[in-house]
Amino acid sequence: MRKFGLVFKLLMIVLTLIILQACLGPDDLTVDETEPLTDLSPNEYLNTAFKDAFPVHYESFLRNMGIGRPPVSKFIPEYEPYLPILFAGFPFEQEYNTTRGHTYAVEDVISIARIGERSIGSCMTCKSSTVTPLLQEFGDDYWAANFRGEILPRMEELASVGASEELGEYGHVSIGCSDCHNPVTMELRITRPSLTNALARQGIDVTEATRNEMRTYVCAQCHVEYYFEPELQKVRFPWDLGNRPEDMYDYFQTIAIEEGFNYDYIHAVSGSPILKAQHPEYELWSYGSHGRAGVSCSDCHMPFERRDDRRKISSHYWVSPLETIQQSCRTCHSDKTEKYIRDRVGEIQERHLNAVHEAQDLTVEAHYYVNRMITAGAPEDRISEAQNFVREAQWYTDIIAAENSDGFHNPQGGMDTLRMASDAANNVLKLATEELLKLNVDLDELRTEISKVKETVLNEEDPFQKHIHATNEFFPKQN
Repeated sequence: MRKFGLVFKLLMIVLTLIILQACLGPDDLTVDETEPLTDLSPNEYLNTAFKDAFPVHYESFLRNMGIGRPPVSKFIPEYEPYLPILFAGFPFEQEYNTTRGHTYAVEDVISIARIGERSIGSCMTCKSSTVTPLLQEFGDDYWAANFRGEILPRMEELASVGASEELGEYGHVSIGCSDCHNPVTMELRITRPSLTNALARQGIDVTEATRNEMRTYVCAQCHVEYYFEPELQKVRFPWDLGNRPEDMYDYFQTIAIEEGFNYDYIHAVSGSPILKAQHPEYELWSYGSHGRAGVSCSDCHMPFERRDDRRKISSHYWVSPLETIQQSCRTCHSDKTEKYIRDRVGEIQERHLNAVHEAQDLTVEAHYYVNRMITAGAPEDRISEAQNFVREAQWYTDIIAAENSDGFHNPQGGMDTLRMASDAANNVLKLATEELLKLNVDLDELRTEISKVKETVLNEEDPFQKHIHATNEFFPKQN
């Protein structure tokens, strides 16, 4: 009987393993990641090359073509109408759109108005799967190479093969498979050295990362704040003092300046040295509730899904978890209904966007108060002090406005940062008011003129023309 019982248990174990293997897809099994899984070249960069080996994943990837078409300007009243003022004097004043699917990344970076004749190779870094071969070919010359004169022509040569009608003109070399996977073994990998270098400076060795950590790191290659360091124009992440907005601001005020980077642009209204924030999804997530709990980017944005043949795969349709609540949110929050989750997220994002608009409005006013200090002849040291407060206010406003979760990745962190933005902007208004009163400046007239400018920008129907109204005879250009 004992022998029969042992055999029965062994048979049950084997049967269980067979059932598990039938339910799981090959990518979801524990495999030797050093063994070849495909016949692809280790240098493969075409997204279309992965179609035959992974047709189900590829079908999921194609769904990204339906996200955000056509592009929508963020300058319209429904979004952030005063951005043309906040970015006055910088190419972002010309065009800034809502996010689209990753498959449009190359198309968008080529066509957007803010990419000009002086743009450099670093601007392509998070847009195309050809960046890996471009880095191999150009070396460190890649970063500062002329975007339109050198990088784009070579990228188009690399893209001249493997095109497909379903992915449009450039989707086959837009952000995709080889950016995150070794084409041979399909193990997760980091292809952008900026992340590896930034983590190394924090004492983190990515070669020792767990698979769960890699499921975030592959996203953190691009969904981060960055700047172009002055010597080689390399993409660099300002994390040496920490990942929070205040840590990064301290970095820009110390280490970056010591290394020769002072600002991204001089503001056309206030003459302030401005830092243009990017899209710090990774940073805000890292000290938010999900990041602290060890929930990876992929857990929410690439949830497991069952296909018709009952295979389980990670979705490669990169969207908000609100599009896949059952597979993403309710995997952990099974006690909450879909309506509760949707309403809860909506409440967080509505409060967040209201706070963003308030901080933006205050920062806009701060710029114009400094402009009036300049034209009225206030002391240079007081103007400089006010400009530094504006720099701080815009940093804390922009770093949160540019983050793409509308506050959900870190509701408390976002609100704390926007409070710092408002504090800095109010410091400008207080300082400027004191100086302007000494000069007998009519503050009622100043406030009226600010309202006129804002209304003119708001009412301009052409998004590409809004920025030209940021300065005028009363508020002359300062850069």
